[in-house]
Amino acid sequence: MRIGNREFDVKNHTYVMGILNVTPDSFSDGGKFQKTDRALFRVEEMISEGMDILDIGGESTRPGFTAVPDEEEIGRVLPLVEAVKSRFDVPISLDTYKSSVARAGITAGVDLINDIWGLKYDREMANVIAQANLPCCLMHNRKNGDYQSFMEDVAADVAEMIHLAKRAGIADDKIILDPGVGFAKNYDNNLEIINRMEELKIFGYPLLLGASRKSVIGLTLDLPTEQRVEGTLVTTVMAVMKGCSFVRVHDIKENVRAIKMTEAILGKTYG
Repeated sequence: MRIGNREFDVKNHTYVMGILNVTPDSFSDGGKFQKTDRALFRVEEMISEGMDILDIGGESTRPGFTAVPDEEEIGRVLPLVEAVKSRFDVPISLDTYKSSVARAGITAGVDLINDIWGLKYDREMANVIAQANLPCCLMHNRKNGDYQSFMEDVAADVAEMIHLAKRAGIADDKIILDPGVGFAKNYDNNLEIINRMEELKIFGYPLLLGASRKSVIGLTLDLPTEQRVEGTLVTTVMAVMKGCSFVRVHDIKENVRAIKMTEAILGKTYG
């Protein structure tokens, strides 16, 4: 899979997507990186620690989040996208579910659109991505967490996302699927989707796991967000063992090392 100017061997290696939120209220790092110079320092640090893709978000989607107007979100993310593009050679993912924000980001040079609503919130999003011929990460989400049969219902929802992508003309080699840990799922659902995420490989697309510091870890270990590194590492090891192509994380160095060790044990060679 090609993202930006880089080829990703999605069948044989697990890559690290680093999280950078330019928001005042994100659950883990809210307010830390709103100033461009501080954010750029963090980007440089993450690249040095082994990050493969940078994921920039301008609106918190933590439980109970407050939506921000499109123009405000654009105003948060575009200066950073442009600054990163001018200084670093790293693929940039834009974390947004709004087509106008995606369009502005694409104009600024983002390389991937990461949509937490899997093209279902803004029906113009699929067309924007298709017209730009960009890869996208489509996350499982729904308006409620009422499931008749959890994994079967998740699979049906994912099939609908893929249908929207294909109908708009998004190519197969441009699609990544995210099981959506923490979205429209209770505690037990989150544990189950992590344990059974490989079942989504039936669709034939690379998987991305985003469980870093999330509430399922906090509830299991009874720890605040800043103490959830070890719990996150366990989910990353499981992602590698289950054949996920990407993990989206806050702590780069630790997760890169966990991936390297796990792949060595599994006999995978990369790089």
